Amino acid sequence: MSERKPSAAQQSRHAARELTVQGLYQWHMTGKSITTIEAEFRSQVADDDLEDHENWVKVMEIADKALFHELLHNTVRYKAELDRDISPLLDRRLEDLDAIELSILRLGAYELSRRMEVPYRVVINEGVELAKSFGATDGHKYVNGILDKLAIRLRSAEVSARRL
Repeated sequence: MSERKPSAAQQSRHAARELTVQGLYQWHMTGKSITTIEAEFRSQVADDDLEDHENWVKVMEIADKALFHELLHNTVRYKAELDRDISPLLDRRLEDLDAIELSILRLGAYELSRRMEVPYRVVINEGVELAKSFGATDGHKYVNGILDKLAIRLRSAEVSARRL
């Protein structure tokens, strides 16, 4: 059985999530305002000195810019609430999480709690794929477990209906 190729819209949303994780990571590490980070991301398309410039341009070109903006700003806006949702599910303190995994978990928590039009399985799959791309070797397994538990808490009816 062959895998379906993602549609252009799916690729665009995935690219927006990739940029969001990178932006959240930068925000976490530098303390810059999220507006500044977004502006820097958008201006880097013209920066030929970037190490991975061709890939960056491709991701920025296909990314759903409105989704990128929403995810980036709202994940930061609702950070305290998202952290409260995530914390009880962790086996360590939130502060002890890897910054990439934390960024992915916050993004996933935002989508699970605030973007009900996105199926919970899509949120989990995207989190896993992002963790495989950006996270530690087995980080995707951890992200999968936490987002799965969070989906059960935040979308119990949807999860139950799927598992019947």
